[in-house]
Amino acid sequence: MASKALFSALHIGVFDQLAEGPKTVGELAEATGATEHALETLLTGLVSLDLVHPTSDGKAYKNAEDTNTFLVSTSRHYYGDYLRYQIDQQMYPFMDNLGHAIKGDTDKIEFDTYETWMADKEQAEIFSRSQHGGSLGPGAVVAKSWDLLDARTLLDVGGGTGAFSIMMCKRYPELKATVLDFPNVVALAEEYIAEADMSDRIDVIGGNGLTSQWPAERDVVLMSYLFSGVPADGLETLVKNTWAALKPGGRVIIHDFMVDDDRTGPPLAAMWALQHMVFTPRAASLTPGRVMDLLKAQGFGDMEEKPLIPGLTRVVSAVKPQA
Repeated sequence: MASKALFSALHIGVFDQLAEGPKTVGELAEATGATEHALETLLTGLVSLDLVHPTSDGKAYKNAEDTNTFLVSTSRHYYGDYLRYQIDQQMYPFMDNLGHAIKGDTDKIEFDTYETWMADKEQAEIFSRSQHGGSLGPGAVVAKSWDLLDARTLLDVGGGTGAFSIMMCKRYPELKATVLDFPNVVALAEEYIAEADMSDRIDVIGGNGLTSQWPAERDVVLMSYLFSGVPADGLETLVKNTWAALKPGGRVIIHDFMVDDDRTGPPLAAMWALQHMVFTPRAASLTPGRVMDLLKAQGFGDMEEKPLIPGLTRVVSAVKPQA
């Protein structure tokens, strides 16, 4: 219910209106097209969630500080489209299938893999466009988490619209990248790459990370949200493909939703893994230890892990030893 209050406020533009300054219920109703009685109920809910605050005289409403930062469309940290499109319009309706996914009744699920989901052009566009804004921030954090000044080639497997590659190339001027993802997705990636003026440094390959041929002789292989998006028995394939694609001394970076090794939390990561089963019923619930065990078994060394989005995602990195 709290999430739906957030989504509804984003859809009708409450936070954008309040970013201009405090407004009364009547002023907001006129600006958003909502009825006053319904808007008053919504605003009460938003106040209880600490998303908006009443003014000191109690006659109007204003945004909370973090709301202005992350939920106003003109902010450079805006995250709202990811929430109101991908989460509200796709993931919420699909959650009806969670019981089927848990029982293995995949024939009752319209999109039982990311490949079938992204084969639908409309679904791929909604997912990818909303994901782009949600990936630029994490991409910037990953880019500065390791010293990659000597790296010249990056393979971004499951790289979506190229957000991570764009941020990596911005930080490292000598780096060139290749994004491998489903055809409907990389068609959109080319648009975002061109908008970032990176077409001469980032190219794309339409394919499937589990079945397509990966380019070789790469200094870095990046996989963000890919381990959680494939069947559990596909993880070894991804690790083997990574080993084959990397030069000796090359680095793999894996960013994904991960719970603690003792599986006691954190809650957001645990819940995300659960809802994610709707799209990947045979996916693994990831822990840093599980990911590092897979890398160690392949021969990787110099492993480390660190949090990225607090309480939600972690990054595991390892190096292919020199020959």
